[in-house]
Order: sequence, then C-alpha cells, then structure tokens
Amino acid sequence: MASADRPYQVASIEGLRQGFRDHHTRQVLAAPTGAGKSVIMLEMIQRAMEKGSRILFICERRILVEQFSRHLDAQGIDHGIMMSKHWRFKPQELVQIATAQTLEKMESWPAFDICFVDEIHACMRKSIKQMMTNFPKLKVIGATATPFHPELGKYFSSVTSVISMSELVEKAYLVPFRVFVAHEIDTTGVKIVAGEWKKDELEARGQQIVGDVVSDYIRISNEVFSRHSKAICFSCGVAHGADLARKFAEAGVNAVQISSNDEDEYRAEVLADFAKPDTSINVLISVSILSRGFDQTDVEHVILARPLKKSFSEHVQMVGRGARTHPEKKFCVIQDNSGNWLRFKDSWDEFYSNGVNSLNEGADEKPRKEPSEKDKAAAKCPRCGHLWSGGSDVCSHCGAIRARRNEVLAVAGEMSELTLVPKKEKYSADYKESFYAQLLGYAQEKGHAPGSAYHRYVEKFGVGPSMAKPAPEAPGPEVCNWIRSRQIAYAKRRKTA
Repeated sequence: MASADRPYQVASIEGLRQGFRDHHTRQVLAAPTGAGKSVIMLEMIQRAMEKGSRILFICERRILVEQFSRHLDAQGIDHGIMMSKHWRFKPQELVQIATAQTLEKMESWPAFDICFVDEIHACMRKSIKQMMTNFPKLKVIGATATPFHPELGKYFSSVTSVISMSELVEKAYLVPFRVFVAHEIDTTGVKIVAGEWKKDELEARGQQIVGDVVSDYIRISNEVFSRHSKAICFSCGVAHGADLARKFAEAGVNAVQISSNDEDEYRAEVLADFAKPDTSINVLISVSILSRGFDQTDVEHVILARPLKKSFSEHVQMVGRGARTHPEKKFCVIQDNSGNWLRFKDSWDEFYSNGVNSLNEGADEKPRKEPSEKDKAAAKCPRCGHLWSGGSDVCSHCGAIRARRNEVLAVAGEMSELTLVPKKEKYSADYKESFYAQLLGYAQEKGHAPGSAYHRYVEKFGVGPSMAKPAPEAPGPEVCNWIRSRQIAYAKRRKTA
C-alpha cells in the first residue's frame, strides 16, 4: 500500500479524496512512470471496499488485467475477473477487473460505485466515454503518466499531480537516464497520416538501418556495461522487428520479438522468461506492447527505433520503461535511433522538470518541427558525437573542449551521448501577471487576506511580484490545482512534524 517512505503517494491519495469532497466525480491521477500509480489505486480500492463500495478496474489489454490481478493478490484483496471462461470469474466479489473490450461485448454494463481506468490516455474509447455520459454520478479515476489526450479535459474536471519526474530522480525513486543519439531513420518524404508517419513506409525506412541499431547496441553495451545489457527495443512494425531479431542473432545477441500477431500464451511465456534475473534473452522487441503497463524494474537499456512525429505521450511512455529502480541499477541507457529525443526535447524538458499542471496542455496535438541538419550538427561534440551538456564547453563523454565558432562538424553515423540537464522553467510577464491575478481572485473568493496571494506568488516564482497589483480574476484549473497541491504538502509537513 501507499508508503510513508513515499509521501507523494499519500499526498496523491489525499488529493483524490479532496477532489471527491469538492464534487469532482471525474478525476485524473497523473504520476510519472514508476511513481507507483498502482500502489495509489490499491490503497483507494482498499478504502472503498471498507465502505462496501463496488469497484470496477478497467484495463486496456488482457496482459494488464493479469498484472493488476497479481497486485491485488499480493495485498490479499479478493476479486473477480470479468472475462469469458476465466478461472477467476467471481461476480460476487466487490472488486472486478475487466478489459474495455470485454465490457463492450456485454448487453449492459454492471453497476459499480467507483471505476478506475488504467492508462486512460490510451483508453478513451467510445464505450468509456459513453459510460461517463450515461452514469454521471459514477466516480471515475483515470490513471496515466501522460494526461495529454485531447478529450481528457472534456470528460474529467480535475487532475491530481503532486510530483515531477525530476523530483523522483532527485529523491532516488527513479533512476536518471544516459541518452545516446545515433544515426537515425531517414523520414524525408514519408507520407504523414493523422499527424504520424505512414506505418508501412516508415517500416521500410527502418529496415534500412537495422545494422546500425544492432551495432550501436553492441557498442554501447560494451562501453557502459562491459557486457550485453538487458534491453527492450521499440520497432516500426512487425517486419522491422523480425529483421532486428535476425540481425541481433547474427551478431551473437539473443533477441526475441513479441507482437499482436502472437497468441496470449506465447507472449506471457516470453515475458515470464525475460523477467528472470538469469534470462537468456538480451533484447525484447515490440512495436507498442511494452510501452504501456510494462513494469519490469531491471530493464537497463531502451532502444528507440520507432520515429514519432507528434505523439509525445508515446515517447514518454517508451522512455519511462527504463526509469524504475532496481538493486545495483544506477541509471538507464536510452539509445535513440529514431530522432525522437531531439524532436521532443523542449516538451520533454518541460515535462521532466515541472510535471503536469492541467488537462489541456495539448502535448499530442501538433506534429513536432524537425530539427535542421545544422541544428543537429551544432549540438554534437565534433570528436565523439556526444551532445553537449547544457551550458558546458567540455564534452562529458570524451573530455573535448568546445571550440566557439560558427560551424561545428559532427561525426556522421556515430553514437552520441546526451547528458540530461533539466531546463529551468521560464515564465513570461503575462503569465506571471495572470497567475497573480488569479491568486488574488482565489483569496477574494475564499475570504482570505490579499497578502496571502502575495506569499503564494513568492512560493510559486521564488520572488515577489514586480508588476503593479492586477485586478482579481476568477482562478482557473491550473491555479486551483497548484494551490491544492501546496495545501496537501503543507498538511503533510505539519503531520510529520
């Protein structure tokens, strides 16, 4: 259950409970991959059961149903699984787990008091939206690390997000990343459909650099781990994944692909084998099966061989598969053969450092602009291809000193490492003035002294307001959520003291 060693989990639970007290029946639980969303939901389920509530937990895939069932078993929580001919079909239990697909096949949805939807960003199906429309009093909590689906703000009225990925890394709840950027898949001229590159054309391009992906893996593994690392690889498609597995085998690396074409039993067997500490599988390959809900902690190397044009959510999900801590695991290597790291760098810096503040951030709505070749070249050390660390003139990979001149040449086709330095948030003057106006509006609304808005402003921005005091404005969701997060943190500190 939620641990006192992880106070943000306790704060998340209290935030959700306060949301219900404030009449938010539809809430999003946002927390980075590896933060323990399952632990938070288990605690909420336990408390709901104590009140005799009926609970439904909805998963996107069958494999995630079995995974959460194991979590419930570990806590001694009796439950049923609503799945055709499943041995655990126990409709009398208060807690039921089901996939959205199973529920859609039923003549009518069963009655429940509270519903949890895992990976809500990927589970905004027509049936889920219809459920929320038809049962307005049903309490719904949608959990996700990436609440960027464009319709979340339409169906959910509150988001609880109390900690960022950078804070989790600082507190050693997650491991840091070491990012290597390689010669990437050439996407020039590939057609774009619904904002992403066309799958079959992209896959054909990916097959052209299979050898680079494999040689990059071998080089990095030897340099960083002095052995073949335990890795997962995201491919462009099933044919691309098969080519990768074949090329890995030719290089003496045991790689196995799992896909939607495989039987459930086969996928379960492969995942169980890969989970063993002494597994013979070095690299596990998939298109997207591993990007959500896969929580194996000893993954130490993530290979991005699937370019994305606009889906920042998918990028974060893929990268996050290696973020969990494990004994003797000090960091996770990200090997980027897709170009995604530079493509999403600004969005990543913001998300990594500051987390999520609202449900309407639009991170997945617009295709990202491609960095120019000049920008890519200027970002790398000319000796080893390592990407320059923020603000440093010394390459942290090879020690070369940056020559300050107009042109910096990169070593073509070589792997380069990017050291993560979280970008400090910069706020515009208009943003600060609007935030202050809403803080004043909140103080006025609650009958607080106007000076409380000043002190909250200092807490948010680190300095006092430099502008003339603006007219109070009605506080929006971002300001209200921020104030609530501070109230929860303050209450927690008082309780600890």
